[in-house]
Amino acid sequence: MAQKRDYYEVLGVTRTSTADEIKKSYRKIALQYHPDRNPGNKEAEDKFKEAAEAYAVLSDQQKRAQYDQFGHSLGGHGFQGFEDFAESFGGFGDIFGDLFEDFFGGSRGASGGRRPRRGSDLQMPVEITLEDVLHGKDLQLEIPRLEICADCKGTGAASGSKRSTCGDCGGRGEVRVSQGFFTLKRTCPTCQGAGEIIEKPCTACGGKKRVRKTRKLNLKIPAGIHSQARLKVTGEGEAGEVGGPRGDLYVDTHIKEHNFFERKEENLFCELLIPYTTAVLGGSVSCPTLTGKTDLKVGAGTPAGKILQIKGEGLPHFNHPDVRGDQYVRVEIEVPSKVSAEEKKLLVELAMLRGEKVQTRKKAFFDKLKDSF
Repeated sequence: MAQKRDYYEVLGVTRTSTADEIKKSYRKIALQYHPDRNPGNKEAEDKFKEAAEAYAVLSDQQKRAQYDQFGHSLGGHGFQGFEDFAESFGGFGDIFGDLFEDFFGGSRGASGGRRPRRGSDLQMPVEITLEDVLHGKDLQLEIPRLEICADCKGTGAASGSKRSTCGDCGGRGEVRVSQGFFTLKRTCPTCQGAGEIIEKPCTACGGKKRVRKTRKLNLKIPAGIHSQARLKVTGEGEAGEVGGPRGDLYVDTHIKEHNFFERKEENLFCELLIPYTTAVLGGSVSCPTLTGKTDLKVGAGTPAGKILQIKGEGLPHFNHPDVRGDQYVRVEIEVPSKVSAEEKKLLVELAMLRGEKVQTRKKAFFDKLKDSF
């Protein structure tokens, strides 16, 4: 028989490593060499078994102390192979418990289904506007969630009903399931993890211990919040079981698209048509803001596409709501499709002064025909 490697060497840790360091190292090795990830690979299976054996000893404070003192003999009670090792400790479900929960999503607890369980977290989306981002918003949410049944006070049993220990799991709330060469624990399908069978279930909750109700909750959306931001409301999730704490509520914000402004961080961007005369001569135009309107100064000779800044008319910073970003306005020149006779005359005179060729009038068909001869 090949000599066993040192357990610390197998897991890649030292004799001074903490329990968490040992667990972390084993988790990495177990995931790497797990048979489900290496089907038909005998070498990977052997390494997985070796690491499992090492972890079973080093993860137990008493067994680790014995191993440190006696080595593989463990005071004369050494292991004669993996199968004997697994049997000696009652199967992998008992050895690794919470570790294999991480791999396979099982539930585990020393007291089975009677262990307090935390309620589930809830998620709720809300839609707000840019104006809400500017000022903040008070919302009243209606949250459907599970509450402890008031009739049975969370026992699931009708008044005077008897309870009996579940025969399939023996009151543990769990049953063992063999998967290859190791054993896992799963929630008992007969009692659903409760560990007991109720003679007469509560009529209000059907024995489920909780009922669905709607909770009204006031929530303040802070100014400056960003789209897709998540607000956590502690203790407003679903009720726990067997005295367990409530879950939490997560509110996901979505900001509705604005028909004029585009947001980039704390700044706002927009486009504004200005008269061509104002673009040439300069002046001021009325520009919309989130709070109303303001006068925007336009310098003489402003070209189309130029971006003008209005300080302090953006959105508040989330962490500093008293400080606001800026508004940026991209100006476009408004060219009228029709002008009056007087306007046209003045424009023609302007073009002549500037030496520009313009079309003063459209030639009639016969005029064009005459010019061709």
